[in-house]
Amino acid sequence: MLELRPAIVVEADPVPAGAGADGPRARAIPEQRLVVELTSGLSSAAGADAAGAPSRAGERRQAIADVALVGHAEPGDEVIVNVQALDLGLGSGGFDVVHVNLTRGLAGEGVAGAHVMKLNYTSLQHAVLPVDDHGLEVPLQRPVAVLALHAQLAAVAWAFARSAPGRRLGYVQTDGGALPGGHSRTVATLRDRGLLAGHVTAGAAFGGEGEAITTAGALHHGVRSRGWDAAICGPGPGIVGSGSSLGHGGMAALDSAHVALALGCPTVLVARMSGRDRRARHRSISHHTLTVLDLLLEPVTVALPAGISTPVGADLRAGLGRVFRGGRDAPSTAPEVGRPARIARHDWRRASVALPDFASAGLPAEVAGHGPAEDPLFFGAALAGGTALAELVGAREQEASLEQEAPRAQEAAFGGERAGGA
Repeated sequence: MLELRPAIVVEADPVPAGAGADGPRARAIPEQRLVVELTSGLSSAAGADAAGAPSRAGERRQAIADVALVGHAEPGDEVIVNVQALDLGLGSGGFDVVHVNLTRGLAGEGVAGAHVMKLNYTSLQHAVLPVDDHGLEVPLQRPVAVLALHAQLAAVAWAFARSAPGRRLGYVQTDGGALPGGHSRTVATLRDRGLLAGHVTAGAAFGGEGEAITTAGALHHGVRSRGWDAAICGPGPGIVGSGSSLGHGGMAALDSAHVALALGCPTVLVARMSGRDRRARHRSISHHTLTVLDLLLEPVTVALPAGISTPVGADLRAGLGRVFRGGRDAPSTAPEVGRPARIARHDWRRASVALPDFASAGLPAEVAGHGPAEDPLFFGAALAGGTALAELVGAREQEASLEQEAPRAQEAAFGGERAGGA
């Protein structure tokens, strides 16, 4: 059940002068950070919240407002905030979320021609103009890197740009983590730095530079209409998890990889790895990655940092044992693998990484409070994924070049034969 509380805005990040809730300049600022002070409510009894609990009036809390959905806020505005994530102490939800601004209202103009709902049948449903292409042109033949966590995005994009300069890399945001596209400071930074060529939100995710109804539609549009040479596909910030085998946001990677494969995209699964995660199930190779590799219907590419040997032989359990006991920064124990042959069928590669250079690049680089120096295995695996993605772009371009040269070579040979015969 929704846990909503009335509040007053105490502090608000500035927005451009003259930008209104429905103005284009306001939409350019996707998310506004606020400090709100809870009140006792418009009609609640003195000393109690609207729900009848002891009053929390006067409590100040961090909050965010999605500007495209609820407009911008200013100090003194009366708002209704969803307090549940902060009350539960969720690691990826340490703030309240503005549900409605009672002072400014929500009389926006919307998007011209918008006719498809996102967040449909909820109180925040809104119409968007989908970018999904009308035609279907497959195979796309452009490689796709599938993420387990949003925290991998910056490292993958940076490594790709380093290994494939000048190539256009797009990002498709799926569900599994935060749904608002504007919530990612990482995307904004990568776009500003030219490391991403575009950002399309797919499915339930919303607020990107383009809105797609499906992940397949987003990838197809990015490659065919926006000219992406490669794509990254993965969830927004944060991740839903229950500790169970299948009940977590990491399972979105299974769907994304299947979509990429079905569209004819060489696919890299960026391994979630860690040497510092406090949860044993995420150390070495996370169970999130292993489960996806086990359940995939077709093989994909998996890259590990060059300092760690790739699994060898038919018995992956023994191979992983060698990997995680042999790497300099690797954990001392191998992960549990229920069906080794299912994992071993994938294309395991080693990829060079430049961890110190990435750490000094000034990009967002933190997972569970750890940076590249504290958890080199996590960021090394993400960098390896970006390098492998760039290698697949290079391989595709080489194949395309050979295909173009073959007819010319045949024509030249045929012409020589005719000349000799004459």
